[in-house]
Amino acid sequence: MGVGRRWFRHGGGMRTLELAEPTGRYLSMAEREEIAILRGQVGIREIARQLKRSPATISRELRRNASGGQPSRYRATVAQAEADKRARRPKTSKLVEHPPLRDYVQDKLGGRQHWSPEQISRRIVLDFPHDEQMRISHEAIYQALYVQGRGALRRELTACLRTGRALRKPQRRADGRRERIKDKVMISDRPAEVADRAVPGHWEGDLIIGANSGSAIGTLVERTCRFTMLLHLPEDHGAPAVRDAITATIATLPEELRRSLTWDQGIELAEHVRLTIEANLPVYFCDPHSPWQRGTNENTNGLLRQYFPKGTDLSVHSPQELADVAAALNGRPRKTLGWKTPVEALAALLSTAA
Repeated sequence: MGVGRRWFRHGGGMRTLELAEPTGRYLSMAEREEIAILRGQVGIREIARQLKRSPATISRELRRNASGGQPSRYRATVAQAEADKRARRPKTSKLVEHPPLRDYVQDKLGGRQHWSPEQISRRIVLDFPHDEQMRISHEAIYQALYVQGRGALRRELTACLRTGRALRKPQRRADGRRERIKDKVMISDRPAEVADRAVPGHWEGDLIIGANSGSAIGTLVERTCRFTMLLHLPEDHGAPAVRDAITATIATLPEELRRSLTWDQGIELAEHVRLTIEANLPVYFCDPHSPWQRGTNENTNGLLRQYFPKGTDLSVHSPQELADVAAALNGRPRKTLGWKTPVEALAALLSTAA
């Protein structure tokens, strides 16, 4: 016993426990003490109810942090020490600690095999069904390749990935586009009269883009009669230019045909508030990745590609050329209009309004 005490004393004694309360995501020392007291008295669900935790959280705590993995030997101090050790950062990569696993991953990534990290992660379970050390997630492989300081794999193996990238490409947040346009009014707040097309004067708009995104033509389509107007944007299709083009074009219409405009999430309409004020035209935005919410405009843009093919320079077209194309579209009979043309449907709407 004397020798054991000396080793314990020279080793620094018991490590100081971290008694500061962690965030609510993790069990605290106080909660672990409650678990140790209640464990032999009530079941897991009752412990969870008293601590306001999930039963799965209590079950996992007893399984992972008990002495020797036996819940009957659960001690709060031991459990806290185990949790602190597990939470320590940075962690040593599993590929560093287990050379056979690293060799397997490098062999499948390199050479002529060129397996993807996901293929490696899935296949290794079949190749080593009884060796729990031979397990790794595809994300851990990517981390080993891309994250500096975790380079358990040879850096040159990034060239074996199908992307061939030496750096990970950041993913844009799903709501990143929405945040770029301030004070939007979404399509869900659009008046119900717009949806049934009974009232004229509600427009859908978009841009058709030219080669290398260097040029564009704006399109405006009236939802009821499918009348189309084109915006000439020869030098610039940024927000100020698009705002001015829409304002100038909409101003040519009578007031009863200027009720609303529905646009997608394009940054070119970032100045929608000023557009609403200057053109007296409320603007509504579609949900992200929902082109069907502007179905009339999408269909019209498809028809326009007959005149303005993809991959061409759209800046070469003059305002007169755009007017001629719009006139051609507006003079076509449409099935949805009972084979009337948009010009005829518009004239009927205006005569009724008068």
